[in-house]
Amino acid sequence: MLDPWLLERLVCPVTRRPLRYDEAAHELVSEAAGLAYPIRDGVPVMLVEEARVLG
Repeated sequence: MLDPWLLERLVCPVTRRPLRYDEAAHELVSEAAGLAYPIRDGVPVMLVEEARVLG
Protein backbone atom coordinates (compact mmCIF):
# COMPACT_ATOMS: atom_id res chain seq x y z
CA MET A 1 0.00 0.00 0.00
CA LEU A 2 1.24 3.45 -0.92
CA ASP A 3 1.30 6.07 1.82
CA PRO A 4 -1.85 8.25 1.42
CA TRP A 5 0.12 11.35 2.46
CA LEU A 6 2.57 10.76 -0.40
CA LEU A 7 -0.17 10.01 -2.92
CA GLU A 8 -1.87 13.34 -2.15
CA ARG A 9 1.34 15.19 -3.03
CA LEU A 10 2.51 13.34 -6.13
CA VAL A 11 1.48 14.62 -9.55
CA CYS A 12 2.15 13.47 -13.09
CA PRO A 13 5.43 15.00 -14.31
CA VAL A 14 3.87 15.51 -17.76
CA THR A 15 0.50 17.07 -16.92
CA ARG A 16 0.97 18.17 -13.28
CA ARG A 17 -2.39 16.54 -12.51
CA PRO A 18 -3.16 14.11 -9.67
CA LEU A 19 -2.44 10.41 -9.97
CA ARG A 20 -4.59 7.40 -9.15
CA TYR A 21 -3.05 4.48 -7.30
CA ASP A 22 -3.75 1.12 -8.94
CA GLU A 23 -3.09 -1.30 -6.11
CA ALA A 24 -3.53 -4.43 -8.25
CA ALA A 25 -0.95 -3.33 -10.84
CA HIS A 26 1.23 -1.50 -8.27
CA GLU A 27 1.32 1.62 -10.44
CA LEU A 28 0.44 5.29 -10.29
CA VAL A 29 -1.89 6.09 -13.17
CA SER A 30 -2.16 9.42 -14.96
CA GLU A 31 -5.45 9.33 -16.83
CA ALA A 32 -4.69 12.74 -18.37
CA ALA A 33 -1.37 11.63 -19.86
CA GLY A 34 -2.36 8.02 -20.53
CA LEU A 35 0.63 6.75 -18.58
CA ALA A 36 1.19 4.41 -15.64
CA TYR A 37 4.26 4.93 -13.47
CA PRO A 38 5.69 1.84 -11.72
CA ILE A 39 6.33 1.53 -8.01
CA ARG A 40 9.50 -0.42 -7.28
CA ASP A 41 10.42 -1.47 -3.76
CA GLY A 42 7.88 1.02 -2.41
CA VAL A 43 9.34 3.94 -4.39
CA PRO A 44 7.33 5.58 -7.20
CA VAL A 45 9.41 5.85 -10.38
CA MET A 46 8.22 9.15 -11.82
CA LEU A 47 10.25 9.05 -15.04
CA VAL A 48 8.38 9.28 -18.33
CA GLU A 49 10.89 6.85 -19.85
CA GLU A 50 9.89 4.22 -17.28
CA ALA A 51 6.12 4.75 -17.61
CA ARG A 52 3.84 2.29 -19.35
CA VAL A 53 1.55 3.71 -22.05
CA LEU A 54 -2.10 2.92 -21.30
CA GLY A 55 -3.95 1.19 -24.08
